Amino acid sequence: MAATPKASWPWVRALLHSVYDQPDAVSVHAQFDRVLDAVADKLPKVAEHLDDARADVLAFTSFPKELWRQVWSNNPSERLNREIRRRTDVVGIFPNRDSLIRLVGAVLAEQHDEWAEGRRYLGLDVLARARITAVPATTSPAEEVTSTDTIPALSA
Repeated sequence: MAATPKASWPWVRALLHSVYDQPDAVSVHAQFDRVLDAVADKLPKVAEHLDDARADVLAFTSFPKELWRQVWSNNPSERLNREIRRRTDVVGIFPNRDSLIRLVGAVLAEQHDEWAEGRRYLGLDVLARARITAVPATTSPAEEVTSTDTIPALSA
C-alpha cells in the first residue's frame, strides 16, 4: 500500500482481497492478472509495484489449499506484537535496556511454551502434508528445488 495514494486504499484493498477469495491456484493467478489490468490505467505505479511483487503475493498458491489462510495471514505475529506492546505499556518506563529484553524474552518464552504444548498455528500433521519432495542426490546443492509434484508423508 506504500505505492498507493491514500484515497485509493479501499479500492485497491478490495481488489487484492478478491485475489485471496478464489477457489484454486489457476483462478488466483487469473484474478491477479485482472487486478493488474484494472489498476494499470488509474495507478500505473501501483500496477508496477504489484507486478514486481507477484511471486511474493502469490507464493501461498504453492501450498495445499487447506493451508492458504495460515500461509497468507500474519495473525500470529500481530497477536504476539500486541501482547508485547500490552506488557511493555503496563511497565511504562524501563530502568535499562536489559530489563526490557528480560520482559520481551519472557513473553517470547511463554509463546514458545504454548506452541510446544500443542497450540500451534500450523500443526505437525498440516506441515507433513505441505512438505516438498527431497532434492535428489544427483542434483548439485547450487540448483534450486522447484518440484512439488509429490508431497511425502512423515514416517512415525
